[in-house]
Amino acid sequence: MSAGPSTGDVRLRDLTLEDVPALDLLEKQLFGPGAWSRQGLADEIVGPGRWYVGAELDHRLIGYAGLWFDGQDAQVMTVGTASTHQGRGVGRLLLDALVARARELGAQVVLLEVRVDNEPALRLYAAAGFEQLGRRRGYYQPENVDAWTMRLPLQQADD
Repeated sequence: MSAGPSTGDVRLRDLTLEDVPALDLLEKQLFGPGAWSRQGLADEIVGPGRWYVGAELDHRLIGYAGLWFDGQDAQVMTVGTASTHQGRGVGRLLLDALVARARELGAQVVLLEVRVDNEPALRLYAAAGFEQLGRRRGYYQPENVDAWTMRLPLQQADD
């Protein structure tokens, strides 16, 4: 019995406005009532300083991730993988792409916030070298769930 497709079968590519319908479906699957609206997604993927990448398998979007760069620091906006593909390394591929992009942009650090109860994401970020900075109380609304703030310092070539 096969464990399913390998991450070698997954293709990463930049997301565009044409991807919004597929992104909307994936966002709703992952976040339910807390999902961004279709218009919110469209605004986000073309927003200033934003870069979104999608993971495709057999020409179907199975994951996505976003980065915001303010000229100094990069912020992970999201990393999401369809439930049927979680635990197969897709999230790590996406996160690695975000970190690589942050390096290309010259970011000093990559920051993120993650729900304190999201164990798979916490394991992903810790394995990638992110360190916990502190806890934000009631950050995720409307659930009023706390978030860990995390960072990954990036070594610059001239350091």
